[in-house]
Amino acid sequence: MASYNRTRRIAEEIRKVISNMLISGIKDPRITSMVSVTDVEVTNDLSYAYVYVSILGGDEESTLTGLKSAVNYVRREVSRNVKLRHTPQIIFKVDDSIKKGMYMDNLIKQVTSKNNEESVHKDEEYDN
Repeated sequence: MASYNRTRRIAEEIRKVISNMLISGIKDPRITSMVSVTDVEVTNDLSYAYVYVSILGGDEESTLTGLKSAVNYVRREVSRNVKLRHTPQIIFKVDDSIKKGMYMDNLIKQVTSKNNEESVHKDEEYDN
């Protein structure tokens, strides 16, 4: 249990550092869209940190390529700001949970609107 809490704390620290870097530190022209860090998962042995980013309003592939090209700079900054014996390898991944959530929300709206239309038609048939 203590190991889990430690990895969560380290993941949160890494998330804060990288979020601040995305706001002010990375000067890659490919990273022009709105990018935010949604989650960081660190392996139990602290060798890898999976950084999930949400990319809105831009080309996902080029933004992800820009982030991957800056991974050594990001790792160096994480090393300076998070005191660990070994800094984990940073791996950027696109977080599609927001898109999936919007898709599910649209499906729910479609189903409820169809149900409302069917109930209106049944009420009209009953009234006649």
